[in-house]
Amino acid sequence: MPASFFRFVLKVSGWNQAALAGLSTVLLLLGVVPIELNRRIVNTITEQNPLHDVLLLVALYLACALAEGLVKLLLNVYRNWVGEQSVRWLRRAVFVAQAASPSTSTEAEGIQIAIVVAEAEPVGTFVGDALSQPLLQGGILVMVTGYLIYLQPIMALVVVVVFCPQFGFVPFMQAAVNRRVGLKIGETRKMSRGIVEAGAALDPDGRQAQHIDRIFVLNMGIYKIKFVMNFLMNLLTQIGFAGILGVGGYLVLSGQTEIGTISAFIAGLSKIKRSLGRPGRLVPGDQGNAGEIRPAGQGTAEIGQ
Repeated sequence: MPASFFRFVLKVSGWNQAALAGLSTVLLLLGVVPIELNRRIVNTITEQNPLHDVLLLVALYLACALAEGLVKLLLNVYRNWVGEQSVRWLRRAVFVAQAASPSTSTEAEGIQIAIVVAEAEPVGTFVGDALSQPLLQGGILVMVTGYLIYLQPIMALVVVVVFCPQFGFVPFMQAAVNRRVGLKIGETRKMSRGIVEAGAALDPDGRQAQHIDRIFVLNMGIYKIKFVMNFLMNLLTQIGFAGILGVGGYLVLSGQTEIGTISAFIAGLSKIKRSLGRPGRLVPGDQGNAGEIRPAGQGTAEIGQ
């Protein structure tokens, strides 16, 4: 079995990851074009050019939006298919491992139940996103920021100032979420083992109630971190919009830029926010031996922490 989570990703998805990366690249390129079309449409209107020119640009914008939507539809369906294939493989692997090395220990049975019932789903979701999502998010950040710098360096500083703090607190808070997810998985496995040991959902010594309370506390901690992170990201984005309008307005009034540039910056910042606005997700592989699968007879089947 794979010794690391990313080897597990390659084992269960293989060339599908390359195909997902290709679709992500196409979507990335299509996603930047509407920003430039947005700028040209606004400038064409404000310069009072012929209506024909405006309608042509609008038609190009709609065509690009349609192409982007279709590629995104294909990517989402394909990505989820890859994820579900991984979930199916993972659940089958539990039964194969048990058949190859039978074990009757309550610990192994509890872990097997937790993997098959609860843990396989988030792992499968991550497999579908493992390569394509970081590529798409990072690509949009680099390309859109580069385009905005080319368009108007002074206004681009506002975008840079907005997103620089996020590179500080987002990884830190995401790591805190991942630690709590790992602890929650451990508590869930202990509950499953306790049910197997008792032969039913019984709690004579109160240990199961303690596991339930710990899971409650861990979940509330996850929610608090995620929502605080969302609040900070949204606040910085709104500060960015205000900065773009303020700096851009000054540059327009002083004749150093066009109104369409302001529109392009607002569209670009919105696109970056949508791309990066998915915090709080479990990232399997951050937790030691995540993704390692060993036969149940060896007493463990670490996966997806």
